[in-house]
Amino acid sequence: MSLYTTPLQIGYFFSLLMWILFLIRGYREQRLSDKLLGWIMFILAMELQDYTFGFAGINVLWNELNGFPRGVGLLFGPVVYFYFRAQVNRSFKLEKKHLWHFLPYLIYFFYEFSAFIQGPEAVLKRQESDYNLYLSYLFRIARWASYIFYLAKCLEIYKQYRVWSLHQFSNRELINFKWFRDFLYAMIFWLLFREVMNILDGFLDLEFYQDWWWNLALVAVALYIGLAGIAQRQPGQIQFEMDSRAEPPVLLKTDLPAEGVNSDSEKAAIAKKLIVLMEKDRLFLQPDLNLHELSQHLQASKPLVSATINHVFQQNFNDYINNLRIEEFIRLYRENHEKYTLLALAYDSGFNSKATFNRAFKKSKGTSPIEFLRQ
Repeated sequence: MSLYTTPLQIGYFFSLLMWILFLIRGYREQRLSDKLLGWIMFILAMELQDYTFGFAGINVLWNELNGFPRGVGLLFGPVVYFYFRAQVNRSFKLEKKHLWHFLPYLIYFFYEFSAFIQGPEAVLKRQESDYNLYLSYLFRIARWASYIFYLAKCLEIYKQYRVWSLHQFSNRELINFKWFRDFLYAMIFWLLFREVMNILDGFLDLEFYQDWWWNLALVAVALYIGLAGIAQRQPGQIQFEMDSRAEPPVLLKTDLPAEGVNSDSEKAAIAKKLIVLMEKDRLFLQPDLNLHELSQHLQASKPLVSATINHVFQQNFNDYINNLRIEEFIRLYRENHEKYTLLALAYDSGFNSKATFNRAFKKSKGTSPIEFLRQ
């Protein structure tokens, strides 16, 4: 054990352990997102493997396995992209039409493997050839193109999901937006840091031990992804498609009222039922109330209910429910502020966290709860 080997070994074996744990949880709970996050951890372990073995003095990768296609960089982008899609859509499944995403990796794998199975002499001959040098640059460009393309796709999912969720959930913390954002930042940081080190290596001809730093950065990323990923909430019902419109749901013909009935009148009728439902059954007190459940209570389609809230109340679903909760909080405060804390009253009003309550209150009233109550 040493300053160089110990951190890399911790990161390497931790990543492999999390790979197994995510796969077990994914198969046990039939959750594709966990399985894919497990394979992300496996990819991170493979990225750490060469230097972990090298600093430990284990040379099997460069001797007996010289030429074996160990690079998994072309797998990284597609797996992260499909993880994001599965995380926001429980019904998402990998299908044959998705296989083209893995084609660049298969080309790389079979190119390297074709020489490896011929023996060490064929490997050395290829490694010393000029065309292999050109292809190595081509694969490197392909890896970066893959990183940029798929991380941009993930960022688009993140942005669209944030907007879409406003019209679907009263509790937007079903999936932690901070996790999505920090996940992307962590991956971009590691990729850029490694590229900076590679550029410096090209100019300064750095020693093997100086390459240790970007591997240490990868250890930090692996520890964060593993620990934060295992703690993420996994909603039972969520179906967001990348092709979904970020705007409020558009009414389809099947969602419109019967012929001869004015759609505005239908929305007005739904709005009246909604007001009665909220006053009588007080559904807004349910912390995880969503548009699907509300539509079932109203016996109307989700697009029609969402359109009613947007057009009649001039709010999205999330703001509409949270504003009802805020009014309930103010009422409870006036009646019980001497007996209970503000947080207890917020929970009794339907909020499920202090951060959500403060954020919703400031958005609605323009000030913090304490400042508002002082006034």
